[in-house]
This record gives sequence, structure tokens and C-alpha cells, in this order.
Amino acid sequence: MVYHQFPKDFLWGAATASAQIEGAADEDGKSVSVWDEFAKRPGATRNGQTPNIACDHYHRMEEDLNLMKNLGLRAYRFSIAWPRIIPEGVGAVNPKGLDFYARLVDGLLERNIAPLITLYHWDLPQVLEEKGGWRNRQTAYAFQDYTAAVVKKLGDRATLWATFNESPCFINLGYRTGIHAPGAKEPEKTIRQIYHHVMLAHGLAIQAIRANAKKKPSAGIVHCQNVPQPIFDSPEHVEATRKSFYKQGAWMLDPLFKGKYPEEEWRELGANVPDIQNGDMEIISQPMDYIGYNIYGASEFIHAKNGSGIAEPMYPRTEMGWAITPDIIYWYARFLHELYNPPIIYLTENGCAYPDDINDSGRVDDYARIEYISAHLKSAHRAVKEGIPLKGYFVWTLMDNFEWAFGYYRRFGIIFTNFETLQRIPKLSYEWYANVIKNNGL
Repeated sequence: MVYHQFPKDFLWGAATASAQIEGAADEDGKSVSVWDEFAKRPGATRNGQTPNIACDHYHRMEEDLNLMKNLGLRAYRFSIAWPRIIPEGVGAVNPKGLDFYARLVDGLLERNIAPLITLYHWDLPQVLEEKGGWRNRQTAYAFQDYTAAVVKKLGDRATLWATFNESPCFINLGYRTGIHAPGAKEPEKTIRQIYHHVMLAHGLAIQAIRANAKKKPSAGIVHCQNVPQPIFDSPEHVEATRKSFYKQGAWMLDPLFKGKYPEEEWRELGANVPDIQNGDMEIISQPMDYIGYNIYGASEFIHAKNGSGIAEPMYPRTEMGWAITPDIIYWYARFLHELYNPPIIYLTENGCAYPDDINDSGRVDDYARIEYISAHLKSAHRAVKEGIPLKGYFVWTLMDNFEWAFGYYRRFGIIFTNFETLQRIPKLSYEWYANVIKNNGL
């Protein structure tokens, strides 16, 4: 019996990222990425682990495509490695890099799986970082040229495009705290300028997608932010939480949707506001066809009487230490819808890390992950039922992979990866999710 039926056109997907699964770090003309370089630093990743091999998806594409087909995926979200396409960051295009992704797109379409292509999932060419990276305004224009090269190659058959994945995350972790690549600790003025350059790059990329796609594209961005949840589902708590949600996300969402920075935050920044050139905000606020959002758990709970966040230590947590708060799926989509009214919303990442092991029967029975995804899908169903235009769900992630600074010590996949042999073993959650997709609900 299916109690939570989704619309017939709902996109059931899974997501990955190039730096986390591909390997082949220096093959076929690929240059060094900021993550390749960062992982060489002592202490940057757990036990000095690197993305050099990862899941070796670069050489095992057909195997992985067949696993996707057997899962029944309707869509697959993956990212393209900029260092594979334009190794010097600007200039000459590497045909071998483009050919790899062309084979991937063709393999997906042959299996009736729609590709959702993320153009930037954190692996900036190191050569550009050495020229300032996202501190340098010219990187935005380099990104536009890179986008154009990719879309010229793939835009005759791929239609779903995302410019950036989780810009606030890679900016704050990579440039503010330094715990992710490129490992910098910049002052506030520089951080805000980086935000501006990334959003400018997004707008320029949207223009490049529409100018070069041969099939009508659906173009957007994948967003993340700290997301509060109301302590109770009552009007006063919901309104207080909506205000908190707005304040925590407006620095990016207001420019993207309204073409201006939030006035209160701009005033508070004083001399740390970014430098803006004429025409920037018009470029940044290019109309989007959808917005994607990634969420794993609530950042805090909001009580109307004081409007401040309340940490809730009693919630169970995943291996990442993140609270399991399934209702946050609904609240994130609802607040996006109410505050910015995007035409389509996709839940582009949601999942959990647990210490999965192979049992004596050779299986990985990850019941906790099934319980987690099930609860979050029910929250997504609530959003759909209330008329919020949530049109797809992408589980994070297809297979265990290189989890950034955690190396290979955090397993998010619905497929178990043996990182010594590179064997793939579908977990129980893979079988369960296949059944959800088959039934179009749970």
C-alpha cells in the first residue's frame, strides 16, 4: 500500500560530485584542482586521504550507469570538473574531458535517466586559484567561458543545468575557516567580495547556458544555508522562523531573485560591503527556471517569544553529528516558496552518513538510512500536497565516496564502495529506494 503518492512527473534521482567519485586525477589532460592541491597538505584531510582514485568512476562509468538503471532512477545529478574541460582555467578546451561527459550523458539518456548537470561542485582549477581564485573578478568571466564550452558540447541533449552547488558552503569553509579547499582564512571584506563574484559568475553562466543550448534549457542554482525550524507548528512560531530563515539566506537569495542585497545586512557590514560594478545586479538576477536546495537537518529551533535559536540535543544524530529533523524538508521548501516564489523547486541533496559494514551474508543492511530517507520523503510529500512546487528528490549519494576533509570515513551512499577493491555493493537502502521509485511513493 502506498500512503504517500507523488505526482507522475516527480523526478526521483541521486546525486554525486566529480571530485568525490571520478578519480583519474591527472588523466587525459585534466589539471590539478584546488581539492587535489589541498589534500596534499598535512592534516587537511583525515589520514591524508586524497581524491586521486575516489570511486574510480572515470574508468567504471558503465558499471555505475547500470547500477543507476537497475535502481530505476529518473534523473542523475552529477558535476563536471572544470580542470578536465579547460585545464588552464581559461583558453584551450580539452576534447578528452568533454568526451568523457558526453559518454556519460549519452549513457544516461540510453537508460531513460535525465542528466542534471552541475557546472561547479567545488573543484576550481588550481591555476586559477593561484591567480586569486574567486577573489578575482576575472574568474567569473572564465566560468562563463567554461560554461559555454560545456553547453556547446552537451546542450543538444541535456536540458537540466545547475550553475553552482552550495556557494555559501564552499565560500565559508574554503575561504573563511579554511577547513576546505583552498584552505584560506580571508577577512570579511574579501568574503563578501567572493560572494559577489560567485553570484556574478552564476548570472553569466545562466546567460551562457541560454545562448548555447540547442534544446530549451532549465537552468538554476543549488542553494544551501542554515535552516531554522519552528519549535511548534503554530502561526507565531512559523512567522518568527520565516524571519530567521530570511535573514540567514538573504545575502544570496535576494540578489538572485530581487537583484539587490538585503538593506539591513548591507548597513551592518559597513566598510565590508563588496565592490559592485554597473550592470552586475542585472546579470546576477537572471531569471531562473528552478532552484535546488540541499538540506540534512535543522540548524536550530525558533521560539516566537524571543526569536532566537534553540539547540535541541535530544534529537538523534547521524555520524556527521547532524540532528535528524525530517520536518525541515517541508519548512525549507515552504519558506523558499513564500519568500521568493521560484517556479520549480528540487530537493537536490538529502541523505545521511552511518558506519555501514558488510555483514556475514555479504550484505549492507542500513536500516537507519532507510528510516532517515523515509521520514524525509514524507516531509517532502507534505510540501507537494500543500501545493509547493517541489518537483524532485535527489538522494545524497549514489555511492560512498570521498567526503571532503573526512576522506573516506563518512559513508553517505546507498551503494557501498570498497575503497581497496573498488567493488560496489548495493545496500538495503538501494533496494528500498528502488521500490519507492517503482511505486512513485511510499
